[in-house]
Amino acid sequence: MSNLLSNRRYIIIHFMKKSTGKSRLRPTSSLVKQAVFNILGDIREKLFLDLFAGTGQIGMTALERGARVIFVEKNQKLAEIIKGKVGKNVYKMDALQFLIGMNEEADIIFADPPYDYKNYEKLIELSIKKLKPGGIFILEHRKDKNFGAHEVRRYGDTVLSIWRKEHDEGGLSGNF
Repeated sequence: MSNLLSNRRYIIIHFMKKSTGKSRLRPTSSLVKQAVFNILGDIREKLFLDLFAGTGQIGMTALERGARVIFVEKNQKLAEIIKGKVGKNVYKMDALQFLIGMNEEADIIFADPPYDYKNYEKLIELSIKKLKPGGIFILEHRKDKNFGAHEVRRYGDTVLSIWRKEHDEGGLSGNF
C-alpha cells in the first residue's frame, strides 16, 4: 500500500512540475487577440512576423486573414507543433537573432516575449528597423512596463504598445 501511495505521490509531483513548466507559456487572450486584429484591419498579402510565437495562435489567425506569416519560436517542441500545423515559415531560433539576419522588411511585427524578458529595448529597436515604411510593430507586455510607444492599449494586466513607421525616410510615430 505504501508503494502505491509513493507512486501516486511521484505522479502528482511529476505532473505538477510539468504543469508549472508549461505555465510559463502565456497564450494571448481572445480579447487581446481580437484587439490586435481590430487594430491591424485588412492584412491580406502583408508580411506578418509572429515573434515569440509560442502556440502560434496569433500568426495562424493572421494566416486565416490572408497574411504571409513567418513564425519565430526558439522552443523546439513549440516550433515543431507550429510547423506541423502550418508546414513552412517556422524558424526555431531567438527572435533577436532572426531580426538581425532578416533581409526583408515586414509590414507587421507582433512580439509577445516572456514577461521577464531582459532585451525589450533591443527588440523594439530591431523590430522598428525591420518594418517597411507604413509598417506597424505591436509589443504585448505586462502593465508595469512603459516603452514610450505612440499608442498604448490596456486589457487588464496586458498591454499592447504600438509603433507605426512613418512613410518618409526613417520617421517613426512614437517616442522611441
